[in-house]
Amino acid sequence: MKKAILLFAMGVMSFHAFAQKQVTIKAGTIVPLQSVKQVKAADVAEGQTVDFQVVQDVNVDGVCAIPRGTLVKGKVAEARKSTVAGTKGRLVININSLNLPDGEPVFFSNTDVRVYGKNRTPLAVVTGIFVWPCIFIPGTKAVMPAGYEVQATVAANTTVTIK
Repeated sequence: MKKAILLFAMGVMSFHAFAQKQVTIKAGTIVPLQSVKQVKAADVAEGQTVDFQVVQDVNVDGVCAIPRGTLVKGKVAEARKSTVAGTKGRLVININSLNLPDGEPVFFSNTDVRVYGKNRTPLAVVTGIFVWPCIFIPGTKAVMPAGYEVQATVAANTTVTIK
């Protein structure tokens, strides 16, 4: 009986190992992402994480290498709210990598999300010359809406195990 159980367990492990396949995601492969929530530069701090998700499956050799819905963490590199004298808000988020469901990382090359408000400095200065309180006109805020689309590019050939 013990031998039968042992043979069965070895067969299951062999089948499991056989069922796994390795594919290589090539450098330069585009991974479409979108933001999960709205992010305002005034509400976040540098170093804070921002969530994105993969929009569609990334297939390699007819096999799904990166599944749709995979969560991707971005990190806020710059967050400046708009200020007086028309200065615009700025938001920069770095997306360096994603982790596949089995924990394997896939690294991206220089994927930055940059969102800027509108600069209203000329308006604030010109009207401020004639009407003093107008110098306090702020620039517009930097806001990345939920669903904001980004394309990340795989940095190097990455071999992943598909189950």
